[in-house]
Amino acid sequence: MAEIKPRISVEYSENATIVTFTDEKILEEKDIQAIQESIMSVVEQSERINLILDFCNVRYLSSAVLGLLIRVSKRICERESQLRLCNINPKLYEIFKITRLNKAFDIYRDVESAVKDLSEET
Repeated sequence: MAEIKPRISVEYSENATIVTFTDEKILEEKDIQAIQESIMSVVEQSERINLILDFCNVRYLSSAVLGLLIRVSKRICERESQLRLCNINPKLYEIFKITRLNKAFDIYRDVESAVKDLSEET
């Protein structure tokens, strides 16, 4: 039987919900679907959310993950909430630059700077 492991971990801080991707590789469609369901259920738990997506463990991702991020961003925007990405590996950041998604998302060096920015906005 296939091992089922968590795809994300969720941590709640004073003014943000931090979702950390636990896998090094996010490539399979079934994994991306599971991640989307998990993230969307976190987003739906509160009317407004300050969501930080932490990529500290991720080294490889498929282009479908970019679509997932866009869907999450759209849902966050509909809820008049905030989304931050952080800890993106330099090689992965190149993909964000090539696709110009670095302009569409607020990307931070680490969780602390993303949380700090949210604190300054509220």
